[in-house]
Amino acid sequence: MPFSYRLQKVLDFRIREKEKQLLVVNEAQQRVIEAEQAIIRNNEEIELTIKNKRVADFRLMEYYDKYLHHLWDKADELEAHRQEVQKILDQELITLTHMEQRVKVLEKHKERLKEEYAYEQKQIEMKQFSEIGIQRFFQRKTEEAEEEIKNQQE
Repeated sequence: MPFSYRLQKVLDFRIREKEKQLLVVNEAQQRVIEAEQAIIRNNEEIELTIKNKRVADFRLMEYYDKYLHHLWDKADELEAHRQEVQKILDQELITLTHMEQRVKVLEKHKERLKEEYAYEQKQIEMKQFSEIGIQRFFQRKTEEAEEEIKNQQE
């Protein structure tokens, strides 16, 4: 009789849930990357505006200043957004870690039961071999006894 794990359905369910959570984590990581890229683009826009302001006509300085303040405010908003999505990512990673632990617990339980099953099967097999050995021993003894009886009768 082959080994069958009675909690296999639970283990499969937990593995599926872990895989779903892994997809959620990947999506959260993607959102963090997008937020970081938006920050980089905004910083590049700030640098470009500062360079253009240096060579621009003095009558446009007020517009450049207003635009730079807008970009700095946008940078603060982007950083706040990045921190929010990073916090979400951290929470999803914690959830993933808990799910992985739950799967590992069942996998270790399954392995332990499988080892116990293999040990029990080995014990049963050894008992059968022992019984076969005992039967052969008695067969040999009876055959030897019969031969001695025949030898004595002759």
